[in-house]
Amino acid sequence: MSASELAIQPPTHSQQLNEQSNKQKATFSNQGVACAATLHKPESGSGPYPTILMVHGWGGTQLTLVTNFIEAFNKAGLAVMTFDYPGWGESEGLPRNVISPWKREKTVEAALAFTKSHAEVDATNIVLWGSSFGGGHVVKIAAEHPELRGAIAQVPMLDGMLAVKAVPLPRMMRFGLDITLDMLNPFNTHYVPIVSPEGEYSSMDRDGAWRVEGWIEDNLKRQHDNRVAARSLATMGFYRPGKHLKRIQIPTLVIGATRDTVAPFDKEKVKCLSSEHVEIKTIDANHFDPYLDHWFEENIAMQLAFVKGLIA
Repeated sequence: MSASELAIQPPTHSQQLNEQSNKQKATFSNQGVACAATLHKPESGSGPYPTILMVHGWGGTQLTLVTNFIEAFNKAGLAVMTFDYPGWGESEGLPRNVISPWKREKTVEAALAFTKSHAEVDATNIVLWGSSFGGGHVVKIAAEHPELRGAIAQVPMLDGMLAVKAVPLPRMMRFGLDITLDMLNPFNTHYVPIVSPEGEYSSMDRDGAWRVEGWIEDNLKRQHDNRVAARSLATMGFYRPGKHLKRIQIPTLVIGATRDTVAPFDKEKVKCLSSEHVEIKTIDANHFDPYLDHWFEENIAMQLAFVKGLIA
């Protein structure tokens, strides 16, 4: 799918004003820095609203690939809280664009506490939502918060070792060199591209990852800070949030992609690892397809049906 096929019509002036009135920007503190957050409110009704807390993936910031999801949840009467991790997007923090999955879990905890405290959020009706790497964070946090209404993890990264094994050996060797260069000089961050066209060097070039760049340019009308600190790659193989699936005690929807080579998904294996509260569905797609037409329609329909069943 080309970037032009993902383009949308620019909003009218009245639509822009309405969109601004339905967004509330804020910050919360985590790891000693101010993290940017936005509450996206439905166009009708009044708070406090049942709310989706969105947990973004590997190289994502608040709106990357998710504006259609936010719109769909808003139309269903739900508010959506988005946020940026420390050192990413509109959040403070140095060095920029470094990933530690365990620090990110702490950020999700802080974002959840902030969401619960927000005056326009119904703290008894919060659903965690995570995608890709963020889907793994959601599995871990969902297992530790039985008070939540539910959770959704789409194309989740449940086993970092499987993701590592999917990387070709020459690419893995180059990762190792860049990781070493970054760790040897922590005061001068060494970056690699987050995504690239297939066959070119980056942390993700498979499953049409490069479509992210076109989507951001067309939908968010800005350039993507397409870089991640190389040291981040060293954490991947040690991060295995799928082990927490058995502990989940809240309704949880896991949506995997059958042709995913970025976060390989085995439905039967995931089912064996999960508690009875976890519902598992699949889409015949690769890792990035479920964000985009036509896979998006199938994906969001499953998610809306699940959420509506939780929040009557």
